[in-house]
Amino acid sequence: MTIRPLSDRVVVRRLANETTTRGGIVIPDSATEKPNQGEVIAVGPGARLDNGELVPPAVKVGDRVLFGKYAPNELKLDGEEVLVIKESDILAIIDTAVKTTKKLEKAA
Repeated sequence: MTIRPLSDRVVVRRLANETTTRGGIVIPDSATEKPNQGEVIAVGPGARLDNGELVPPAVKVGDRVLFGKYAPNELKLDGEEVLVIKESDILAIIDTAVKTTKKLEKAA
């Protein structure tokens, strides 16, 4: 089944939390919170302004995003739990390319 969100809505798949710390301590599922990061799997056409103009979304399919704890509406789609979020409730786009570049600079 495919889903096409309306307006400025975004469909996100939650990313799994890491189950071990940097020190190697294993964290049980009951002690972890739901992750607030996800991958965008569908994007609506954008928000409409009062004059009818369409504002295109800033996120695109495949982006990793950070969202608020209470922002998403959860639903099941083909047995998988997904989130529907307004684009304005997305806090940031996580750019993984920048993270790896900084690690390479520190190593040199």
